[in-house]
Amino acid sequence: MAADASELKLPLVQDVQLTNCMRLRVQSLQQKNERPQDGEKLLRPNEYIYRVDFVRQHNLRFLRWDIQLEKEGKVTVTGTSQHWTPDLTNLMSRQLLEPAGIFWKKPEASEVECNEADALEFGERLNELAKIRKVMYFLLSFTEGLEPAHIECSIVFKA
Repeated sequence: MAADASELKLPLVQDVQLTNCMRLRVQSLQQKNERPQDGEKLLRPNEYIYRVDFVRQHNLRFLRWDIQLEKEGKVTVTGTSQHWTPDLTNLMSRQLLEPAGIFWKKPEASEVECNEADALEFGERLNELAKIRKVMYFLLSFTEGLEPAHIECSIVFKA
């Protein structure tokens, strides 16, 4: 399906630097035998931080998620309300938005499936966030053998 000229496709791009910083936080706590702050969300090995840069912020209407998975497995896309600062404010669990988008591909399937209602509600929330954000961060959790190399993920808006 050809993209309509009024469609704006915004890719989720892996933020390697931020992911690595958050992994260092986990290592630091382990090395010092310290506990995380109350409510702090520590990055697990199967979790990565992605970002979307909103090149336009107004008059956007969510159309769809465009998720391509090279192989079977599942990815959970969770938006965050976090504004990261250069000193890396720790991600708190309360900053994870509901609902998450869960996308999966079954063995031998050509299409990616999802929980349509949650994916739609999540996408519609992005309309509002795009009005006030130039950048939005996402936590992607990979399971069943998937990893960042196996995914292409974008959000498509009508501009």
